[in-house]
Amino acid sequence: LLILSFISGKALSGSATIPFIDDIAVHMRYLVAVPLMIFAELLTHQRMSIVVKQFISRKLITEDHLEKFNSAINSALKLRNSLFAEAAILIFVYIIGVQFVWRPIAILNTNAWYTSSSSEGNQLTLAGFWFGYISNPLFQFLLLRWYYRIFIWTRFLWQISRIPLNLNPLHPDKLAGLGFLSEIDAAFLPPAMLHGAGLSALIADRILHTNASLLDFKVEIVVIVLIVLFIFLIPLLFFSVQLAHSKRKGIIQYGQLGSEYVTLFESKWLNKIQPEDEALIGNADIQSLADLSNSYDIIREMQVSPITKKTILTLAAMTLMPVLPLTLTLMPLEELAKKLFEILL
Repeated sequence: LLILSFISGKALSGSATIPFIDDIAVHMRYLVAVPLMIFAELLTHQRMSIVVKQFISRKLITEDHLEKFNSAINSALKLRNSLFAEAAILIFVYIIGVQFVWRPIAILNTNAWYTSSSSEGNQLTLAGFWFGYISNPLFQFLLLRWYYRIFIWTRFLWQISRIPLNLNPLHPDKLAGLGFLSEIDAAFLPPAMLHGAGLSALIADRILHTNASLLDFKVEIVVIVLIVLFIFLIPLLFFSVQLAHSKRKGIIQYGQLGSEYVTLFESKWLNKIQPEDEALIGNADIQSLADLSNSYDIIREMQVSPITKKTILTLAAMTLMPVLPLTLTLMPLEELAKKLFEILL
């Protein structure tokens, strides 16, 4: 794109209303977003594989349902490796993305690096043709394929949540053994950053070319964070039904056990129905009563959602990270450093 923009004479500042060198959105898209999508694919696959293996290593899947679990995995892998799906995405990109989305928007711009004005109207430059029919479809293809992968993951979690899991409400993670699901945010940090980078590029373009302010985009910033949280965290709620059932069952069972134990404890120690040679101090009955109370507290404090505050804050922070440098448009770096220096010292 840079070479073709030079050929068209629209690469440097002053050569067009939006010269190539000043199109921050394009630079962010191909220098940051595309490499990030490619790099994140391997990282996310590794993280997800670890999560999937936890269902087996923690014995959450019983022998009776192992075949159904393996079937869900095979189905997800089949969809992920589907050449038909990728071909469909590519066709969609060129039919919808190019003809009905990108090209009408591009023609509206009168003097950008990818268009030129003539008596016949706006025409694409050499860089514009490459951008519209190669670079932009490549970006859209990778992006839609990411959303397709997220759909596969969501579908997989839904199928697993329909399997009766071997949950234990006494598990110390206070999620009946599903605490590992709250660590899934590590797999989605690159995609979250990708969404933030796209918004950051859009805002930077508006600030540079229309004299807009970062504060004009407060709503957009909040919306993109909510979208990221919705896409990546809502599927975890599929397990809430089983978690709630496990908690209720645990409270009832251990409540009954507690009633039986304290009745026997009261009869033995308060009604003096105990061997004369058995001392109260250091007796195991006291420690057992305390252990029973601690076990009941774990069940009572058990969460019914794998979504934790840490997961929410981590994904939100990664989404906002690409936007943070734009705060320098509100306050020069020197002034910001001076204020930080005054605060610290």
